[in-house]
Amino acid sequence: MLSNPLVIIRRIDRTWLILRGLGLVYLWFGFLKFFPGLSPAEELAGATISQLTLGLMDAPTGLFLLAFWETVVGLLLLTGLFKRIALHAATVHICCTFLPLIFFPQWCFTQIPFGLTLVGQYIIKNVVFLGIMLLLLRWDRIR
Repeated sequence: MLSNPLVIIRRIDRTWLILRGLGLVYLWFGFLKFFPGLSPAEELAGATISQLTLGLMDAPTGLFLLAFWETVVGLLLLTGLFKRIALHAATVHICCTFLPLIFFPQWCFTQIPFGLTLVGQYIIKNVVFLGIMLLLLRWDRIR
């Protein structure tokens, strides 16, 4: 049975803006990582990838792969293509952004567990992105 068309239009408008906003952030942040010294998260991301891979992947290679991943996710979210795949890839990525809290607490906290550095604040704000992604995945499953 078809739902009220106004409800469908409101949901489309709501998810359209949210997906494009996430896509823009992913594209922008990912694109910056292709250019050494341009991303403020470069050192943190490189160190995290090196730690996560037990030193098997060097920072430049890891950053290139991360830049590619984020850029592709951004493009997919902006275009609406393969939306569920893009949201799942973004969810995996955003979960990995919390690893520096464990790997590098000295970069993230002034006083553990509540005193955050600017890096720690940059990471903690990803809780909002994670919530949005999970909500979008749920809404997409309901439709």
